[in-house]
Formats: sequence, C-alpha cells, structure tokens
Amino acid sequence: MTDPSNLVLQAIAGLTFGLILFLVASGLTLIFGVMRILNFAHGVLYMLGAYFAFSVTRWFSDTPAKFIIALILAPLMGAALGLAIEFLLLRRIYRRAHLDQLLLTFALVFIAADGTRLTWGVDFKSVDVPPFLTGSVSLLGRSFPSYYFLVWAIAILVAVALWAFVQRTRTGLLLRAIVQDREMAGALGVNTARIYTATFMLGAYLAALGGALVAPLRAVALDLATESIIEAFIIVVIGGLGSVFGALVGALLLGESNAFGALVAPRFAIVFPFVLMAVVLIVRPFGLFGQPESE
Repeated sequence: MTDPSNLVLQAIAGLTFGLILFLVASGLTLIFGVMRILNFAHGVLYMLGAYFAFSVTRWFSDTPAKFIIALILAPLMGAALGLAIEFLLLRRIYRRAHLDQLLLTFALVFIAADGTRLTWGVDFKSVDVPPFLTGSVSLLGRSFPSYYFLVWAIAILVAVALWAFVQRTRTGLLLRAIVQDREMAGALGVNTARIYTATFMLGAYLAALGGALVAPLRAVALDLATESIIEAFIIVVIGGLGSVFGALVGALLLGESNAFGALVAPRFAIVFPFVLMAVVLIVRPFGLFGQPESE
C-alpha cells in the first residue's frame, strides 16, 4: 500500500510543475486566441527565460537578491525578444496560410537552438535557489522545498492578473472583440496590429517567466524548448484553444498526471498526458473550456 505521505508529496510536486506549465500555456493560448497562430517557437522563449535567469544570476553573483533580479529581468528580456520576432517576422505573414506560419515558427526553434549553443554552450547550467528559500517545509513527516511557495504565489498572482486584464480592462475588451470577429473589430477602428504585438509580447513574457522559475528546479538545457512546447500544446488542447482558465485547469491536470504517472507506472509515465488529452478530445473535441470554431 502506498504511503499517504508519498501521495501528498507527489501531489505537491505535480501542482508546482503544473503551475509553471500554466505560465507557458497561458501565453500560448493567448497568442492563438488573438492572433490565430500556433507558435511552435513558444517553447524557445521558455528555454531562453531559463538561460537568461542563469546569465543574470552570474552578472549579479555578488548580490544577495540576484535571483529576484533575474525574475524581473529575464521575463523582460523574453518580452523584448518576442517584440523582435513579432515585428520582424510574424507581422509579415499574418494573412498567409497556417502552414507558412508553422514553418516559420518551427524554423525559429532550430535557429534558437544553434544560437543558444553558440552563446551558452552545450553543458547543463544550474541556477541556485534564493538563500531565503533554501529550507524545506515538513508535511506528514516528509519535507518539500520552500521554493515551491514562491512558484505558487507567482503563478496564482499571474492567473488573477490575467483574468482581471482580460475581463476588466479596455484592452482586454478589445482582445475579446478581436477573438470574436477580427474583421469587424478592425472595421470599428481597433488597432489590431498594436494588439497583436502586445499579445505576443505578453505571451513571450509569461513563457520566459516560467523558464526563470523552473531554472532552480532542474538543469537548464536545450531540451527545455521541445519538452515544454509539447506539454504546452497538450495543455492548450485539454483546456480549449483561447481559454486562459482552461490553460490553468489543463496545466494542473497535466502536472498531476506526470507526478502520479511517475509514481504508479514510471516506465509508462510519458504516455499518461497523451491518454488524458485523447480522453478529453473524445468527450469534448474543442477542449474542456473551449468553444467550437464559428464558420
């Protein structure tokens, strides 16, 4: 019989990584919901967020608050890179076929991988947990890292801020109008180009923030890009394309699926997220909180 404390620890670990994945998937679903672009390069921004955090902590190695500085600067660097990608590349192909958009963003994955190798090398990097969070918290006779609390707090804050932004601000109203009918929104004077740029920057910021948060929990390496984009797409499909709340639910389901899959059947743990996605698609082809595409 499984020790209850093991179940609790697995649930906590699944919750933590699920919330980190929410940051990535929420940006991806926002970009798709507004711009209708399935951005394969989104995982690259997550990976670079981790590498940016690594570099910033080295730049401020003598500063006690170096990780907090990294949490501030790394997402801003990701947003700046997102601005460059949208302005220089994506803006030119909005009206092109989806295949062209996929090919462009997929090409960015390879370009970013080579650029990362040239800049940081191929060795694994590590980021230290901030000194004030190096301890652990005891629960049911087991301990889990205090750093998890920071992840939870930031992810919950982001979730609430995204909801308030989309539902309670004028810009959020314009976002929802574009999602419903882009042509009509443009005809009514909405600056769709500016909204597109802001949306892509926000998505890039969230992805890089997720990368910066995960850096102290695992090795910073090139596989972060491909690993995260697969998981983010699974989350978006489960939650429903364009739904931020769906991304949160999907991320938590995926995090717990990974955690308990590794506990119950480690050899087959990689399969459980895909099984979960398949079941959701059978029951609701447009995701748990998505809406059928209007003709």
